[in-house]
Amino acid sequence: MSNARTTRPRWHRLVTATAAGLVLTAASPAARADATAADANPVRVQLLSITDLHGYFGDYTTTVPGAHAGEATQTVGGGAYLAAHLDRLRDQAALPEANSILFSAGDDFSGWPTETAYFWNEPTIEYLNHIGVRFSTIGNHELDRNLDYLRHMMDGTCEGRPDGDLCFTDSTGERFAGADFDYYSANVVDGATGELVVKPYHVERVDDGHGGTLPVGFIHATTSGTPNEGLSYWPADQLRFLPEAAEINRYAAELQAQGVQSIVAVVHEGFAQVGDFYNDCTNPSGPMVEMNKQISPAVDAIVTGHWHALANCLLPDPAGNPRPVVEAANHGRLISEINLQLDPETGDVLRDRTTSTNHANTRTVTPDPEVLRMAQYWRDRAQQRRNEPVVDIAGDLARTSADAEESTLGNATADAFRWAAQQDGGADVGIVMPNTLLRDVTYAPTAGNAADAPGRVLFGELMVGVIHESGGFGAALTSGELTGRGLDQLLESQWQQAADGSVTFRPLAVSSNVSYRYDPTAPVGDRVDFGQVRIDGKPLKPNATYRVATLSKDFVTRYAVPGFSALLDAHHQHRTAYSGPDALAGYLRAHAPLAPPALDRIRAKP
Repeated sequence: MSNARTTRPRWHRLVTATAAGLVLTAASPAARADATAADANPVRVQLLSITDLHGYFGDYTTTVPGAHAGEATQTVGGGAYLAAHLDRLRDQAALPEANSILFSAGDDFSGWPTETAYFWNEPTIEYLNHIGVRFSTIGNHELDRNLDYLRHMMDGTCEGRPDGDLCFTDSTGERFAGADFDYYSANVVDGATGELVVKPYHVERVDDGHGGTLPVGFIHATTSGTPNEGLSYWPADQLRFLPEAAEINRYAAELQAQGVQSIVAVVHEGFAQVGDFYNDCTNPSGPMVEMNKQISPAVDAIVTGHWHALANCLLPDPAGNPRPVVEAANHGRLISEINLQLDPETGDVLRDRTTSTNHANTRTVTPDPEVLRMAQYWRDRAQQRRNEPVVDIAGDLARTSADAEESTLGNATADAFRWAAQQDGGADVGIVMPNTLLRDVTYAPTAGNAADAPGRVLFGELMVGVIHESGGFGAALTSGELTGRGLDQLLESQWQQAADGSVTFRPLAVSSNVSYRYDPTAPVGDRVDFGQVRIDGKPLKPNATYRVATLSKDFVTRYAVPGFSALLDAHHQHRTAYSGPDALAGYLRAHAPLAPPALDRIRAKP
């Protein structure tokens, strides 16, 4: 796809790695001879990369440690400053446009800032188009919803959300049209067919300075730990993640067979080094350090992400030759720059001339005025969106009640989870975990807000802040199968006994088709009367299978309280197209104006 900013010059060679405390080993006689032959006219290529932006292109300020141990912390952040630094680096490089390549190592969106989250991260794509991103690797957070949503971000389709609330008007007045660049990954495959979901690699053609071009190949991979990343939890029957190094090596050989000798791996997996001084490499450790030992020497540089780490390393490849392995933190705090010099005859990288550095996104440059305008537009739109009506209700939906076992909001949300899962994959039971609900949904209007009215629920009241959000899209609604015994174990988990013998009751909300009785005086683990549990009016059967809908594995492990492990063992888990807020909003719309549900599902024995 074309770049949105094709008129901009692109970037510069890197500051020497030895200045960052990294030492290149002596080149072999053959390497020195190659370098000598190309001394007069090597082809320079500048690689600029960011990673884990997560939608933080607006007014954002944070810090990074100094470039090297002992140096002062620096204030950084903000998409307008990032754009200005990129322009500065491009200008300094004074290279042909094709030879200065900006890209991302993934997790571009699924962000938390209001101005991106309220618009399902479409503003992030507008920003990335503006700064001239050439391509991106799929990160785990690009997969937080479903493949329709990723296609929406790539191609501008209006698919990927159950209510069709997509394709907003951007800051230029144009309808969202998707990314001006492509996403790639060599190791994400469809669980059913085994086919790659996007292309594994691509080739950029750089100007050789003599009227021709040379190829530079980029191979992309996504952390194979994605199924364990919670928000981006994809059951094995939907997506599979192949071993990163093996797939990189496979496609490196394929590129070489095509005559491509300059190869870069862009991997959404990370590592760290002690101290986090962003141009140091002290005792590096983590998946990419180990993976570097396995990745073919044909790969000349490795750009990483995912760990939000600050590192600029030269690590030996399996043949013992050093190559840069870099990571540029997160949220636009750093820019990684790798400078390659290519042999004009062979197109191969002259390894002993490769340099790398990380640049801090300091606020010491004049911010890009277009990004300032863009960010302000989305902030203003976010305020408007807070006040958009979503639905009407007929009474308060509260998190608590005199009946400790139930609440009107808990019951409504459990019903919503079951309803939403039935729209996508099916469910027998809806369950709301402790710590899920953050605020009441009230009938009375918000004082001082002219947009509100009795019974009216605004976007800002419902879609953000009612159901716990562990990311910019909200925690995912997932269903999975439990046996009757497993469901009973889950219900028993509401009473948890500490080492000192004290018992804490953390109630679960259940959907309206579920009822049971319990004995608060019975031993912990044996309080629910199994014979009195009813699903759709029928007794719970110990060996029967029941599909339970609740928030994702990530929510259970990170935000709910310990002790609810039965959910983690559910079989045939299915990640629906709904987030928690999506489910509640959709259910309320379908049943508007919803009256507060009765509190009659759970009863203590007299």
